Amino acid sequence: MDNYSWTITHDPLTLKFGKKDLYVDLGARQMLAAQKAESKIAVEIKSFIGRSDVDDLEKALGQYILYQDILIELEPEKVLYLAVTNSVFDDLFEEPIGKLLLRNHRLKLITFDPKLEVIKQWIIPS
Repeated sequence: MDNYSWTITHDPLTLKFGKKDLYVDLGARQMLAAQKAESKIAVEIKSFIGRSDVDDLEKALGQYILYQDILIELEPEKVLYLAVTNSVFDDLFEEPIGKLLLRNHRLKLITFDPKLEVIKQWIIPS
């Protein structure tokens, strides 16, 4: 994935489902010139500053699954990503619990450097 040519389209991206409104942190698009099409994503950013990383992970996964299911219904062209800092990735996703989630294709991740405000990795299960 290209780190540079994304345009933020929604901050936040509002999902209306039934009587409920949910808010994904960002919506973005990227023009794909060769295909004359757009790639669209939704990004939920998590800081993992709660009492435990595992508790934060459980909450983030629940939110991710809920948003993903709603996006499939409302905007199936959008791909959902969970964004975490490099340090959260190292603490959780380089450990067996995070590797299990990635190996089982539970989520797509973006890692970023919060100080430089730059994306470091796109992690897309194959």
